[in-house]
Parts: sequence; C-alpha cells; structure tokens
Amino acid sequence: MAVVTYYLALPFVWSENGELVAGKAQERQTATAAIRAAQALANTAAGAVAFSRTGDPSTGDFSDAEVILTCGTVPDADTLLAAP
Repeated sequence: MAVVTYYLALPFVWSENGELVAGKAQERQTATAAIRAAQALANTAAGAVAFSRTGDPSTGDFSDAEVILTCGTVPDADTLLAAP
C-alpha cells in the first residue's frame, strides 16, 4: 500500500446563473505551492481553496480533504468537505 498526499488548488467562479461553481483543480507538489496557486487563482476568480488529500491511489481509499487555505469567495467549509 503506497500512501501519497496530493496538494491541490481549486478556483471558484460565478456561473451565468449566479451560482458559485468549482473550476478546474490544479495539482501541486507541496502545500506551499498549493497555497501560492490558490492565492494567484483568487486574483482572477471569485475565490480559491488550497487543500490536500492523503490515501492509496491503487485502492482509491482516501481520507477526507484537509482545507489548507481559502481566499476570496468560496463555499463554506462544511459544503467544501461534503462534496464528493
């Protein structure tokens, strides 16, 4: 079992209907890089989140996401963590 941690930056944008929706996640090598990417994304989007997920990609068994940083307008933490 090879446990790995993925670090991601996820932008949020306003849809045409005025809903806050997730954009395309960007994978980064470290937590610091994910934070910097989220901060940069928040400059051009409604907001962004940096988060990590740890688990075994071969089995698909992952722990819940851990939010590292939120910038700008993003869904509340409960909504973020409840997303599939």
